[in-house]
Amino acid sequence: MAQKKAMASSNFTPAGRKSSRGIGTIIGSVVINVVLWIFSLSCIFPLIWMGYSSLKEKRVFNADIVGFPKHPDLVNYQRILSNPDYHLAESMMNSVRTTLISIVLIVLFSFIVGYILSRVRFKLNRPLYLMFLMGMLIPIHSLLVPIYVVFTNSGIADKWFTLLFPYVSFGLPMGIFLVEGYVKGIPVSLEEAAAIDGSSFSYTLWKIIMPLCRPILVTVAIIQIFSCWNEFSFALVLIKNVHLQTVPLALTQFKGQFASDYPKQMAAMLITMAPIVILYFMFNGQIIKGMVAGAVKG
Repeated sequence: MAQKKAMASSNFTPAGRKSSRGIGTIIGSVVINVVLWIFSLSCIFPLIWMGYSSLKEKRVFNADIVGFPKHPDLVNYQRILSNPDYHLAESMMNSVRTTLISIVLIVLFSFIVGYILSRVRFKLNRPLYLMFLMGMLIPIHSLLVPIYVVFTNSGIADKWFTLLFPYVSFGLPMGIFLVEGYVKGIPVSLEEAAAIDGSSFSYTLWKIIMPLCRPILVTVAIIQIFSCWNEFSFALVLIKNVHLQTVPLALTQFKGQFASDYPKQMAAMLITMAPIVILYFMFNGQIIKGMVAGAVKG
């Protein structure tokens, strides 16, 4: 009998420990999920707040900043889009033009330079690679004054193509870094087999290697689209003509010296954010996939 009681007690204790561990795991999981939900809501709430605040009038917003509008309307959007003095549509077209040309050049040069640094061995291979990596470490704001002086003295400041130079220059280091690591994961035997079959270097580069690099090239393009669209410092320093200003510069005209029309400013921000937000929701999975693929192949 004593032996049976001992066995029963020994069987009971591990079960109690397992149940307590199971409860602890559930509680820990609930706490982690609650924290993540709170963090997610804190990230989403500013966008929601901007959305319903843009439907208020200025006096209503000043009376209650956080509250929902009792009589929402689209008057702020109508005023922005109908008033030619804001130049918002023209600024968006300038940003679209500058961003698209910059992305094409960044993706093209990143692919060519990244492939050469990954495949071709020469004396300056490593120094050039380190030089491009150093470009990712240089603070942009430390170069504003030198770039302004150079552009002003050379006569290329305040032109429609002015911003292409800094955007492409500062976008290349990251693009080359990602493409170089990705190309290293592509077997050289593919190019050797293509050469044996009579394929030229240009055909192999553009018809075989480039399609294989499509995930990382799309990733580079999406990252740089966000960077070029939201860039403010170079646009502020190098562009003075109101007809050449980009979206970040156009948004500054809604802020006065002594008072600001925040609902109208939020409406303008939502209008200019719409293309980028839509683009992000369409390709957010591609960004993660491309970065992971580059890390694994590198």
